[in-house]
Amino acid sequence: MALTSASTSAPAPVGSPVADAYARLTEAYGGLGVIERPAHEPVPRGAGWVGADELAAGGAALDAFLAWDEAQVLRDYGHKARPDVVAGFGLHRYAWPLCLLITLPWFLHRRVPRLRADMVAFHRTLGRMSVRVETFVCLPGDPAAALPGARVVPDEEALRAEVRAAVAEHLGPVLEGFGPRMRRGRRALWGMVTDEVVESLWYVASLPGIGEEQRAVAELEALLPGATAPYTGTAGFRTLSGPAGEELATRDRAGCCFFYTIRPDDTCVTCPRTCDTDRIARLTAAAARTHPSD
Repeated sequence: MALTSASTSAPAPVGSPVADAYARLTEAYGGLGVIERPAHEPVPRGAGWVGADELAAGGAALDAFLAWDEAQVLRDYGHKARPDVVAGFGLHRYAWPLCLLITLPWFLHRRVPRLRADMVAFHRTLGRMSVRVETFVCLPGDPAAALPGARVVPDEEALRAEVRAAVAEHLGPVLEGFGPRMRRGRRALWGMVTDEVVESLWYVASLPGIGEEQRAVAELEALLPGATAPYTGTAGFRTLSGPAGEELATRDRAGCCFFYTIRPDDTCVTCPRTCDTDRIARLTAAAARTHPSD
């Protein structure tokens, strides 16, 4: 994720049902700061901010947003990327943190904010997201059920359905803006969203500030068991056996980001193009760097 460090976010509105989750996100992952606005306060525009509704419109704001990705590829790799590849990078860099605005409050506190596209703005160079939460969904017995904007659903499966619906409500219009530039069909676009939902929470849950990677894997498998349109496939987790018989966690992405069109020999470890032999070698090397032997 190409997000720079963010400064401390502004105080959350009094009684916010998601403030604790967003604070833990900012603490655990220094590349993203979340600024929560009071209900009905407009999210910022201009001065580096872009609204999700502006991205969904697919006009000049999206052109400017993608110009950043195009320049970054040229600067870092010395040649231009295809326009559809640039658009895919841009979608990833928005959708990855956006999904966390919905999935992390669910994961930590069983609260699901409903965020229309006009409720979120992104400042990519500062690594900040500005969000306005007007309504949210929770379970019976949650003290937040008494707050304005709360809606209670009966059980965990109903709440998982709300997570899927909340992400689709927000990113569906955004895909309409990005889609014509990406040269991919509907299934492939929603495959990208599936990957963003899974890999963002999986990564953040593994960080020391959260430290619940195994629970995140189980929760994501329940969230995306397959046959949950418009999402494509399952969470895709599986386990490989390392050289010493150790278990190595991986997953199979629903789609490819096309980074190989820029650097053919460099693929993501979860990419469909990366064979298990390469995955084992790379995961083993990463584990050795993280936990060097005495």
